[in-house]
Amino acid sequence: MQIELKEAGKRFNREWIFKGINYTFTVERPTVILGSNGSGKSTLMQTISLRSMLSEGEIVYRGNDGDLIPIEQCYKAVALAAPYLELIEEYTLTELVKFYLEHKLFQQKITIRQAIEIMQLERSADKAIRYFSSGMKQRTKLALAILSETPILLLDEPTSNLDHLAMLWYRKLIEEYAKDRIIVVCSNHQTIEYDFCIDQLVVEDFKPTINRH
Repeated sequence: MQIELKEAGKRFNREWIFKGINYTFTVERPTVILGSNGSGKSTLMQTISLRSMLSEGEIVYRGNDGDLIPIEQCYKAVALAAPYLELIEEYTLTELVKFYLEHKLFQQKITIRQAIEIMQLERSADKAIRYFSSGMKQRTKLALAILSETPILLLDEPTSNLDHLAMLWYRKLIEEYAKDRIIVVCSNHQTIEYDFCIDQLVVEDFKPTINRH
């Protein structure tokens, strides 16, 4: 499977966030999108995940046979964890995982109980998400995405709100459940987030010298 960006550009009003990106994401070459805070890396991630439309150019998903995948089917192939994704705070953790499984499956037939154990949140299985700390919410987001049986895994600043032990937990999860998938990580140069990536895409390299209408 591949994701292709062709002359991809995004702007807000008259300002280009990025412009002229030509890049192909593949299973063989995990990629990190690097940039400082406010550089536009999360905006780029949102266009890759099809949550936001490009202003110019195109994004193309291709299957293993090289054929184009219709946009309406692409969403099923993507698992995303990002700071801007909201969890349903009225649900307990168990209810949230059950709801997630109605839309995506876990790898290796992982059960709800097993997923919560992997999150290391067994004691909070029946606690409402609204009472979770920011670190617990981040563990939940990461586990849901990484455990998903999807060919594409998108992680935006995955170690946000994680302490050192939780960062090591995240890396173990990547090693065990992120094989043979297209992986794209957004980072503001936190190397533990992405040092397993082979390629780098620096957002600042695709900003026009002069932004104009």
